[in-house]
Amino acid sequence: MTVLFATHPAYLDHVAGRDHPERPARLEAVLAGSRDASVADALVPLEPRRATRAELERVHPARYLDTIEALCGRGGGRLDADTSVSRGSWEAATLAAGAGLAAVEALQRGEAGASAAFCAVRPPGHHATPVQSMGFCIISNVAVVAAHLAAQGERVMIVDYDAHHGNGTQDAFYADPRVLYVSLHQWPLYPGTGSVREVGVDEGRGTTLNIPLPPGATGDRFMAALDGIVSEVAARFDPTWLIISAGFDAHRDDPLTDLGLSSGDYARITARLMSWAPAGKRIVMLEGGYDLDALRRSSAATLAALVGRVHEPESPTHGGPGLTVADEVRKFWAGQDLL
Repeated sequence: MTVLFATHPAYLDHVAGRDHPERPARLEAVLAGSRDASVADALVPLEPRRATRAELERVHPARYLDTIEALCGRGGGRLDADTSVSRGSWEAATLAAGAGLAAVEALQRGEAGASAAFCAVRPPGHHATPVQSMGFCIISNVAVVAAHLAAQGERVMIVDYDAHHGNGTQDAFYADPRVLYVSLHQWPLYPGTGSVREVGVDEGRGTTLNIPLPPGATGDRFMAALDGIVSEVAARFDPTWLIISAGFDAHRDDPLTDLGLSSGDYARITARLMSWAPAGKRIVMLEGGYDLDALRRSSAATLAALVGRVHEPESPTHGGPGLTVADEVRKFWAGQDLL
């Protein structure tokens, strides 16, 4: 089993500021993880390309994009309280979104017979709404890829297991029945969105599923949600493509969050998610993760799972709070006539 692996040195040129947690060393940790997993024989390098303006504008209006590009051209500056750009950020951001697009094109060509693609990108994207940067995010990378696929008539399932709710991805598709957005995240936590009551609107009602988990929730609580309500909703939606927003900040060592996952949990979560879309129609895109050692171990475990191997640097976790969350979410959905 082979996996396309996309990354680019330009991602290192995005500098969010001195001592900022979203730093270039994060990418280096993921690359180290790819070596630790002993899967080099199964990884096929993939060169990202820049997302075009037309592709970006499926999600972000031109005025928003113009503002960011111009600021980067002037040498950079602050976009919001948490998000800054440098001269190299526009190039990095368009290549980050473009990595997913290049992965789609390569998988559609059947390149190397790959079953999936892993995009080691930065800056991350899932907090960037169509009209607002936030939470270290500039371009909504996963949303750009999902919108591209939806425009081709595909049914796209996005699973976001970053500890922070992906409000930007959710906003992009909140009324869109072509894209199922599923988020498992810590609650409460920044950005304050992701309530179980957020289920989509209009034609998109029932295509947003939020699983808000308490601080300390362990891997067995994630798996219970995946094997329960998420599996049920996925089966009804019947996706043709799967995109994973792979934020590794739900790891118990992460300094910005309070969830209780280990790298072994990410291996099992990834293996479970792969069953929801056909081989060759699965993409993993990096989001958060701010403890470098945890990021290295978790990305290694994930990559191994993508190629059908087992690499668990830490044992999976169990016994944390949130025992009834999955059942409570299912009960709410049933009460809203969404199942």
